[in-house]
Amino acid sequence: MGSDGCAVARSFPVRTLAGTIVKRMASGDLQRVWFEEMVDVLRSRWHREMPIEAMIRLRDDLDEMLQRIRRERQIRSPVTQCPECGHIGESAPPHVSVRAMILFVSRFAIDDLEATRAIEKAWKAYQKANHLDVYGQPASTNIDASTPKHVHPC
Repeated sequence: MGSDGCAVARSFPVRTLAGTIVKRMASGDLQRVWFEEMVDVLRSRWHREMPIEAMIRLRDDLDEMLQRIRRERQIRSPVTQCPECGHIGESAPPHVSVRAMILFVSRFAIDDLEATRAIEKAWKAYQKANHLDVYGQPASTNIDASTPKHVHPC
């Protein structure tokens, strides 16, 4: 466990029956979104008066950090089965949403719970007024009827 109470992502060597050594991820790493170094960045850059635009930039930086960590540590997404078509394959990689970032501020005791609730409400109003998706990006409004409801990566 890290000093902030979140589990630290680690890999460990395992010898297979054939005698080769492979690196295995600790339980839960496949779906992990918040790594210790990300929490450190959140702690150092968060302040309650920060404008929503700055929160979105912080979210962008944290999401970029998450993708880099997963790439460097060779963490792949878990294999799942699509409930619609039965396709079996890797699920989509996790991303950091603005709301998740705000909620984790209170979870990791970076800021007061009541303050983060007010910030969450302000984010929701800003998101609606500016037609943004959960990541703070302009929401797509032109959905083609011929576009399939779900797609699987090749």
